Amino acid sequence: MNQYVTGAMIKRLRERRGLSQQQLAQRLGVIDKTVSKWETGRGYPDITLLEPLSAALGVSVIELFSGESVVNTNRGFNMLRSKIHVCPICGNVIFSSGQAVISCCGVTLPPLEAESRDQDHRVSVELSEDEYLVTIDHEMSRTHYISFIMAAGDDGIELKKLYPEWDAQARFKRGGACLLWYYCNRHGLFRAGLG
Repeated sequence: MNQYVTGAMIKRLRERRGLSQQQLAQRLGVIDKTVSKWETGRGYPDITLLEPLSAALGVSVIELFSGESVVNTNRGFNMLRSKIHVCPICGNVIFSSGQAVISCCGVTLPPLEAESRDQDHRVSVELSEDEYLVTIDHEMSRTHYISFIMAAGDDGIELKKLYPEWDAQARFKRGGACLLWYYCNRHGLFRAGLG
């Protein structure tokens, strides 16, 4: 992880739960002076206490590491609020329909900011019977390529993984799909309308 649990986070979560330092200490099997040291930055919780600490504070271990609480305000599943995370180590693609703390390969992944398509990442969409044929005008070599194309609609997403030296194109079912996201391994995430 990029950072360890902060004392300010422990204090904020403890107070939000209405716990005293002594009450939290009792739940964890430590003394209240230990909790005080954590909160003032003079010490850190032992790694074996992270799961019990997160349970006592009512958050996930990931939230403790991130330093902020995650509150999903996207209860209506608005596709425009969707987030895409890509692991720079293994290439894992993770989609969330709202705010989340995502971790992969020991790294906390920030949501990617989608750029509007540019001259070097042009996309064309053709209607073919009941499908959209999406083609991206982009190099597809081993060192520079489009990693995936994703179509999103009101009721879900469809992701097509692409590989170097393949064509940068994919087919998606027609109907419902309205947004495209595609990822260049050098330049990041791009977004375009579908249709």
